Amino acid sequence: MKKAISAVVLLLLISATGYFAFRINPAGTEPAGASNTEKLVLTGSSTVAPLAAEIGKRFESRHPNVRIDVQTGGSSRGVNDARAGLADIGMASRALKPDEAGLKSFTIALDGIGIIVNAANPLTALDKQQIIDIFTGKVTNWKELGGNDAPITVVNKAEGRSTLELFLHYFGLKNTDIKAQVVIGDNQQGIKTVAGNPDAIGYVSVGAAEYEAGHAAAIKLLPLDGIAASVENVRNGSFPLSRPLNLLTKTEPAGVAKDFIDFARSADVNDLIEAQYFVPVAH
Repeated sequence: MKKAISAVVLLLLISATGYFAFRINPAGTEPAGASNTEKLVLTGSSTVAPLAAEIGKRFESRHPNVRIDVQTGGSSRGVNDARAGLADIGMASRALKPDEAGLKSFTIALDGIGIIVNAANPLTALDKQQIIDIFTGKVTNWKELGGNDAPITVVNKAEGRSTLELFLHYFGLKNTDIKAQVVIGDNQQGIKTVAGNPDAIGYVSVGAAEYEAGHAAAIKLLPLDGIAASVENVRNGSFPLSRPLNLLTKTEPAGVAKDFIDFARSADVNDLIEAQYFVPVAH
């Protein structure tokens, strides 16, 4: 009888406890207090995304009830998602275009776009016309430029990537002009492709390339218009092909989105920006 009474009491306690938990957490899946967690979704540029993720980690450490979700997909996605309200914040590694002027843009760092070749390539420089001739298929073998007798592998960026748009604009080309053997998405794909092919040439973020070259990636950056492709030259404004790294919102940011953007533009994250070989804008 005592065992039966104890079992009934235990069931009653479980029922009462379960009801109490249900009242706090109707979904029954998240821990108590999770309903207070605020999620901030960022989408867009693969150049900005790794930096935004690192800034997000530091922001979360200071705001325990906030979770930062960073997704890539290119600058065009960042613009479109911000405009459509599919993301709280878009990421774009370029300035806004005239037809995008309705969005709010906040620069968090500066970067350059540099030409990369395999570290084993004997050439140390190419002029602007030579680069155009390579990417348009007028020059197809490195020996035509004084290099090895080997066919050139042209690595181009996919549509929707701001790196592609800026490259084409700088060299006065259309994407249909490019005769590419390989089309890649983000910077890491471009770096790995060129590092793995002694006859490849491509273009990526100067910051990303300088970082990877400094960590044993088999690539080297070529100067542009006689100016070395380096973070320092992006910083001093002498490198001719540079760009802002921006966060975007549909309207004037408020709440946690504003707090995150303000934090990303503060000197509190300069070390994170420099660790990824970009140039901070906050002093």
